[in-house]
Amino acid sequence: MTSFVFLADGFEEIEALTVVDVMRRAGMAVRTVSITDNKQVHGAHGVIVETDMTFKTADFSDAEWLICPGGMPGAENLHKFDALNDLLKVHSMHPGKVAAICAAPAVVLAPLGLLRDITATCYPGFDGQLTAGGAEYVNERVVVHENVITANGPSSSLLFALAIVASSLGEGAARDIAEGMLLYSGNTPYYF
Repeated sequence: MTSFVFLADGFEEIEALTVVDVMRRAGMAVRTVSITDNKQVHGAHGVIVETDMTFKTADFSDAEWLICPGGMPGAENLHKFDALNDLLKVHSMHPGKVAAICAAPAVVLAPLGLLRDITATCYPGFDGQLTAGGAEYVNERVVVHENVITANGPSSSLLFALAIVASSLGEGAARDIAEGMLLYSGNTPYYF
């Protein structure tokens, strides 16, 4: 199975690229997808990324994870792309696995009803939109609820990515990646 990270102009670079990096370290198939006809996408901080494919050329039939990074106006641009909205709704009914970070849980997933009646998090200040979509907001770095993972922002990107790996490959695989990246030493996490 392949996972897909969707990029729109204005995406938060660390949130998108950390997920791709960590998933590939874990041996997971993950591809970046531009929602425009151009494979080059401009990040919120001026980093230009060439994606693996455009949305129009992608085959999502074997999708494991659909992942939406935040950033503004990146998350808003994802929200405005009807084809992605349709894909997210259909995928979540399987039930497929969906992950979003920063503004994306509130701006992309919540309006689609994908967070209704579950616990989720997002970037502070977007929590009203999250709860308007029926989610129970919690002020946590990463929240895992069955096949949905949400995270609160850039500093949580690594933990977000590791949660995706843990959900697919188990806690041991995530811990191995974390230790290799010096996030953990034995049972002691390096983060605070």
